Parts: sequence; structure tokens; C-alpha cells
Amino acid sequence: MAEEMTPELEANRNDDAMRMLLSDLRRLEAKVALGGGQKRLDKQHELGKMTARERLAALFDAGDEALEIGALAGEGLYEAEGGCPSGGVVVQIGRVHGRLVIAVANDATVKAGAWFPITGKKNLRAQEIAMENRLPIVYLVDSAGVYLPMQDEIFPDKEHFGRMFRNNAVMSSRGIPQIAAVMGSCVAGGAYLPIMSDESLIVEGTGSIFLAGSYLVRAAIGEDIDNETLGGADTHSSISGVTDYKCANDAEALKKIRELVRHMKAPSPLAGFHRETPESPSGRNIRSILPPDRAQPYEGRDLIESLVDAGSFLEYKKEYGRTLLTGYARIDGWSVGIVANQRNMVKSKKEGLQFGGVIYSDSADKAARFIMNCNQKGVPLVFLQDVTGFMVGSRSEHGGIIKDGAKLVNAVANSVVPKFTVIVGNSYGAGNYAMCGKAYDPRLIVAWPTARLAVMGGAQAAKVLQQIEMSQLKKKGETIDEQVAKAVFDRISAQYEEATQPVYAAARLWVDAIIDPQATRHWISRGIEAANAAPAERPFNPGVIQT
Repeated sequence: MAEEMTPELEANRNDDAMRMLLSDLRRLEAKVALGGGQKRLDKQHELGKMTARERLAALFDAGDEALEIGALAGEGLYEAEGGCPSGGVVVQIGRVHGRLVIAVANDATVKAGAWFPITGKKNLRAQEIAMENRLPIVYLVDSAGVYLPMQDEIFPDKEHFGRMFRNNAVMSSRGIPQIAAVMGSCVAGGAYLPIMSDESLIVEGTGSIFLAGSYLVRAAIGEDIDNETLGGADTHSSISGVTDYKCANDAEALKKIRELVRHMKAPSPLAGFHRETPESPSGRNIRSILPPDRAQPYEGRDLIESLVDAGSFLEYKKEYGRTLLTGYARIDGWSVGIVANQRNMVKSKKEGLQFGGVIYSDSADKAARFIMNCNQKGVPLVFLQDVTGFMVGSRSEHGGIIKDGAKLVNAVANSVVPKFTVIVGNSYGAGNYAMCGKAYDPRLIVAWPTARLAVMGGAQAAKVLQQIEMSQLKKKGETIDEQVAKAVFDRISAQYEEATQPVYAAARLWVDAIIDPQATRHWISRGIEAANAAPAERPFNPGVIQT
């Protein structure tokens, strides 16, 4: 006889499944943390240089739990090129003398720190975070410049390499502090970065800055000169004046950066987000909430209670629009507005039985109004995504689902309070947009290992694509039987499933990180702390909304 699935057994099963996913994630993170491999890490040390991650560890306060942005960027994208672990650059948000700072460290063990397309995207994401939150940014430069075989994908477009220097200038005009330390190569267009930063440092013996290296200079103008004389530490500290501080080694450079940050004034004015003394959640283990079967329902309020400070959830319009949960709460003491998908089936007096994870007209209407209230009060928004999309069919269309969905999307798009998105499960179709997907400018967007991102669910998509392919085969006169149909479905389903995985999304920076559910409070709390240094630059104005 099968063992009865008690709530305790179900929680244990869910927790075990999550731990298995986290174990796979940690193995992958450990692999990418090696950058170009142990031999190249050892080579860094032989040259008297720290690795990118060692530099960041020395930069940030001891014991600080830094947030890493884009650790899995580039995963699986450039296999023909030998791979590009972490996009060849490490980005972290941490404390320097208690002050939140974002730091960008080139990883010279990955193709000498050369810029792949994903490297550019990740650098621009770091600058975007700095600009949105008025965070000081530190560049630890050790890069051979653009990866020439892929220059057409990194050099000329708006969101390519040159955008970084445009952002340098914009941040300077906005008074956002920038410090650059040249700890290795800094060549070609990248050479502009140190001088476009507020202050620059260079390390003797390893740091060099030039528009063209000695080989190119010899080829271009016939001058015979070595790289150190051309653009080494002595040259730029005593002749060109490009750098402000000459340092004997990496450790001295990082110590000087810490001192420079220590002299920065405190951010002012603050946005004024409200914070009280934090309390631990009263709900059960957050890893035990989600079932391993993504189609299985669960109670969304259990998820909220496992995340927010004990007793702080004040639900808004509890009996209306019940497939979305909305309400005020506190996370690590910070006041937040929660918008979460309800995955249980619910009964609506107006709509009848409603499917969990689906956004109906009344849910969209409720959430839009709640988001407007949060903007009115200056309360940051937290979206907990487990959404399969908007409800379809004649009843929904006649009831104005498009109008109500547009109202919700409008409120999300025009919000001026900071938004934070956690993809805990499904993130499908327009539901991704309405629940503040990447296109809607969340300050941080993270995924749990259980996340799935796609235009629609795997089974539905595979059936649609199978029908299209089968139709094409029939037109060619090919015989279609059950076995052929199954083979086509299985192949399409496998391909589609791979593309919905969270690692696939993280590799492309559709999310900033895949995180342990237990780290969710830390990510949101630090994100709000960073956002508190950047008051809204415009009033909330949702524009034209159909009612």
C-alpha cells in the first residue's frame, strides 16, 4: 500500500528535490569559478597577480556576503571558442567600509580577459545597476580588449563595447563615483576607461595602458618600442599623467581603492524607504514549498509567509482577483509590496472556478490598482513569479482580458518605485511581462532552480510545433504514422525543454542569478538598500489606462 502523503512528508519531498537542484547548481558554479582553469589561475599567481575573484574578496569588507551578478553568463554559448566562463568578467555588489559598491573584475584566465558579446552585455548590466541605484562602481581592469574573431558582435551597435564609455561619461555627469585600477592589460578602446573614471590606479610591472601595443605601433608607424616604455606604470604616472596612483602590486592597489571609497560622502538625498527592526519569517522552510512537479498546485500564501518578516503580510483585496496575491509586508525590516501568483485553484464569486498560476481580468485589475498604491506610498515592489499566462477563451476575451492585462502591464512599466523579481517557477508568455520580467526594468531579477522561462509551457509548445512540422512533412508527401509523430514530438519537446531551463536564461543574462531560495531575503534586502540611495527622478504617471 502506498504511503499516505502527509503535509510533513510532502514538505520533506519538496525540500529533497530542491536540495538536489541546488547541488547541481553549486557544482556548475564551482566549475565556472575556476575561470580558464587551474593552470591559468596558477599562471596569474606566477605573474604576481591575484585572480579576479581574489581581487574582489580583498576589495570588499571581510565577512561581507556579496551578491554576484551573472555568475553563469556565457555558459554553453561559445563552445567552439573554448567557452567563456562567467562571461570572462566577475561582477559583485558588496561593502567597502560599509558602503555598497559594485565592482567589475576582468578575468584574465579567460582568453586574456578578452571581450565576447556576453562580456559586453554583462559589463553594461553592471553599469545599469550602478546608474539606477547611484552606486559607486570600481573597475579592476585586466583585459586584452575585444575578442577579434567576434568583433562584429561586440563593436559597432548601440548596446556594444562603445556604450560602456558613453555610460562612463553619463555617470560622471550624474556624480556617480567611478574608480579604475589597471592591474593587467588595458588596450585599444578599453584604454579610455581609466581616464573616463574619476580616479585611476596602475600596478607596476603588470599594468599597461595604450591605444596600440608595441607590435601594432611597429607595423603602423615603424617605431620600435617595448610595451612597458610605451604604456607602463612609470610612463603613465610620471610622463602622460593618465593615472593618479602607482601601486607596487595588486594588494596595494586594492587597499588604495578601499581608502578612496572611505573618503566618499554618504549618498544624499535618500529615497526614504521605510525600515523597521527585521524579524525572521514565521512560515515553514522556504525550500519545502514548491513541489518538484511544476504542474502541481501549492498555496501561494505559504511561499509569502516563508519569505517575509513574521506576521507582516497585510493582504490587499483578499477575496477579489484571487489568482494573484497582493499585499504589504516586510522583508528584513524593509516595507515592500508583494505581487505573487497563486498556484492553487480558487473559486471566484464572479468568475467561478479559476486555475492557479493564470491571470484573470479581476486579478489583473486588482494588481494594477495595488501597484499604483505602492507608487503613491513609495513602497518597493517584489514580484514572485509562477505564472502560466493570461486566461484565454471567449469568456475572457468578451470580459476584456486584453484591456485589464494592458492596465497591469502599464502600471508595472510606469512604476517609479524599485521593482525586484523572483522567478520561483513558471514564467510564461505575457505573464512574464505583467509580473515584471527583464523587459520591465526590475532592479534585480533572480531565479530559483525550479524556474522555467518561455513563451508558453513545454508540452503546449511542443504540440504546436509538432503540428506545424507534421503539416510540412505531409505537403512533401511523406508518410506520417504514430511512431513518426511521437519521434517528432519527443525531439521538439527535448529541445524546447532545454531552452526553458534557468541555466539557459542565466547564460544569456535574462536573469541576474540563480539563487538558493534561502538567499532570497538577502538579495531583496540588499537591493532595496542600494535603491534607497536613488530617489525617483520623475513622479508616477501611468498615462492613459482603459477602465
